[in-house]
Amino acid sequence: MQRPARTITRIQRKNTAAILDAALEVFSAHGFRGATVDQIAKAAGLSKPNLLYYFPSKEAIHAALLDGLMETWLDPLRAMDEAGDPLEAVLGYVRRKLEMSRDFPRESRLFANEIIQGAPRIGPNLSGELKELVDQKAEVIRHWIEDGKIAEINPHHLIFSIWALTQHYADFDVQVHAVLGGDHVDPYPEAQRYLETLFTRLLTP
Repeated sequence: MQRPARTITRIQRKNTAAILDAALEVFSAHGFRGATVDQIAKAAGLSKPNLLYYFPSKEAIHAALLDGLMETWLDPLRAMDEAGDPLEAVLGYVRRKLEMSRDFPRESRLFANEIIQGAPRIGPNLSGELKELVDQKAEVIRHWIEDGKIAEINPHHLIFSIWALTQHYADFDVQVHAVLGGDHVDPYPEAQRYLETLFTRLLTP
């Protein structure tokens, strides 16, 4: 006989969320190798044994974060509308990626740290789900080029350049603010204007 599913209590949901939020802070600051269960437990306000009740290891916490992150990471590209105006579709993707850097900087750094380390935990996702989506959208961009709607450009490298130019503001946040004059400066409005101008000029036939 199949056992009934265990009911998750409000406290369990609260503690799980606290652990994942604390882990995101620790992993994004120290990377996977530099982070410890003790650091995560302290940041979550829990004892180490209590944390290990919810997640058996640092690897399990990291995997849970990355699983949730991949969906969030791919959503802006999925939203690129092949039926809409091509230039506006690309600019919309640029804006969504820039908003992600502004609103989810810790998630961006977590992803960057994983990639820098050789993607040992999400390699299959990159060569599977991510590649399939990028190839699909690259084919859409290629059709726009063939129809003369945007300038001729390598679709994959266009997507790579959007990643680089938007994620920079999250992954190198300290450098950006140091150059622009401190933490009180908001780089995003001007960054959006600059990137929209850049890609409009690049893609206009």
